[in-house]
Amino acid sequence: MSTTEPDALEGTRGRILEELAAAPRTAHELAEKLGIQESAARGHLDRMESRGLVVASFHREGVGRPRKRYLLTGRGQELFPKKYDLILDTVVDELLAREGEGYVSALFAEAAERMARQVAKEIPHGASADDKARFLVAALNRLGFQCISERTPDGRTRIVRTNCVFRQSALTHPYLLCNVFDQRLTETLLGEAGVDLEDSIGRGGMRCTHLIQLR
Repeated sequence: MSTTEPDALEGTRGRILEELAAAPRTAHELAEKLGIQESAARGHLDRMESRGLVVASFHREGVGRPRKRYLLTGRGQELFPKKYDLILDTVVDELLAREGEGYVSALFAEAAERMARQVAKEIPHGASADDKARFLVAALNRLGFQCISERTPDGRTRIVRTNCVFRQSALTHPYLLCNVFDQRLTETLLGEAGVDLEDSIGRGGMRCTHLIQLR
């Protein structure tokens, strides 16, 4: 479920989302199914449309004026629980069984480097190491990590994440996700920097912290 809409699947709006997940509906159809006034259904739909959860589309159905039907947007669909971690864990387990840990570690490292190259495209040429760290934090936040950077008393940078978007997989495969993927992503983006993984959610911690010695 999206962290930006924590209660979106609760109450009347949640029931509207569930109905629209099944098929596009008119406000009248939703009102009948939910047992509410059509004006109330329209009010909910207007607010959901302003948040980008639903979009209206007109359809000509037989004789008469086109009917206004509402359907879920991609953002609305993302509110429903997903089990990406289950698929990822299954694929990783299969790769480990077939190819071994060395192969899978190299695969995760290459994926981290690819992601770092994508983030690097947004960084101005000649940016300082501190600027690169800030861009890394911003990129991680866009992915949903809830990340901040802070200065330590001895002048080093610490990147702290209080949410892990692949938490379940990190708990299942902490070495691959925390020690290989996270560390390689950070090292590749920041360049010549020493990175020490102090704590991680995958190891049972409450947050992930990377202590960075910028050179």
